[in-house]
Amino acid sequence: MKAIIVGGGIGGLTTALMLRARGIHCELYEQADTIRELGVGINTLPHAIRELAGLGLLDKLDAAAIRTFELFYLTRHGQQVWHEKRGLDAGHEVPQFSVHRGRLQGVIHQAVIERLGPEAIRTGCRLGAFTQDEGGVSAFFFDRNGAHVHTARGDILIGADGIHSKVRETLFPEEGPPVWNGLMLWRGARDWPVFLTGKSMIIAGGLNAKAVVYPIAEGTSPATRLTNWAVLVKIGDGTSPPPRREDWSRLGNRDELMPHVAGFSIPQVDFKGLVNATPEFWEYPCCDRDPLPHWSSGRVTLLGDAAHPMYPVGSNGASQAILDARCLADLLARSEHPRQALAAYEKQRLPMTADIVASNRRGGPEGVIDAVEQLAPQGFGDIESVLSYEQREAIVRGYAAKAGFAARVVARS
Repeated sequence: MKAIIVGGGIGGLTTALMLRARGIHCELYEQADTIRELGVGINTLPHAIRELAGLGLLDKLDAAAIRTFELFYLTRHGQQVWHEKRGLDAGHEVPQFSVHRGRLQGVIHQAVIERLGPEAIRTGCRLGAFTQDEGGVSAFFFDRNGAHVHTARGDILIGADGIHSKVRETLFPEEGPPVWNGLMLWRGARDWPVFLTGKSMIIAGGLNAKAVVYPIAEGTSPATRLTNWAVLVKIGDGTSPPPRREDWSRLGNRDELMPHVAGFSIPQVDFKGLVNATPEFWEYPCCDRDPLPHWSSGRVTLLGDAAHPMYPVGSNGASQAILDARCLADLLARSEHPRQALAAYEKQRLPMTADIVASNRRGGPEGVIDAVEQLAPQGFGDIESVLSYEQREAIVRGYAAKAGFAARVVARS
């Protein structure tokens, strides 16, 4: 069997490793001229790290990332709503990692080169079209000038080509652009003094105005960490297109951002100072897509953001792409026919990810902050008088169970 993978992001690269581990030949095609380490910080949850550890990548991830120790949910005024341990300290068998997205992608990319050979990845190849027949799939690739550069032939084609997926557009030509809910995200990172344990993550504020901060790598000295920050603010009602197209590499405007930053109080870290000191940062209108009725058509399927783009809530986007890759590779390895495998993959993964997409639109586990802020918009004296521990736990733990990363051992905190 041979698979054609379209897209050289975390999902596509992980799929290549998973297939290689099961003896399935694959070729990966990326439209960019090089696979670059782009982005800022993300969290990769234990259920996804378990899969990467199974590929022998745990030590390299440890060298590139921070093991997340704890998570705080605060109101925008800085009052604590929830606190819990994460990763190994929450009872998981593997860590949760806070990591630069590009470094995570780089670890997986290097493993693909080492195990499959550099010839397994073709860059500068933009998918133009594909056809399929009883014997397989043919994919036609072009350069940025529109010149045909390669035709690939395989048994299946996997579209891991992101929220603007050409594979998805071909399967669903009437779908239209991604859906913007009015939220704008600004993200950056810089070397900054350690706060709390040096492995702590803070999320302050609900879905309409949220600040996030956590370390993603060692700093230039023992007293600092490369610290990731994000600000998510609702600037529209979602009835119109975003002011600028979604683009992870679009630089943000400080004059637009700083008035929003002033609305947060985070006692544990000088958040305003961190943002102000970051020389450049990026903006991204938060978009997703409605869940599809199906992912697969014949010998073609979708994976990762091409299949289920979701809002950046609950640290789940990259993690779910990794889970997709494991599931698909397992089913391809043990199914009698590729179509049978793709049907089983869709049946297993589509409903779960559709639930996560819907939950993320409501705020995911961070919805516990929304619930408290709605009940006590000016703050509170005792959190138990606003929302009981059991009620808060139901929101947070319910999401963890839905997304597949609920800890086996949970300590009340």
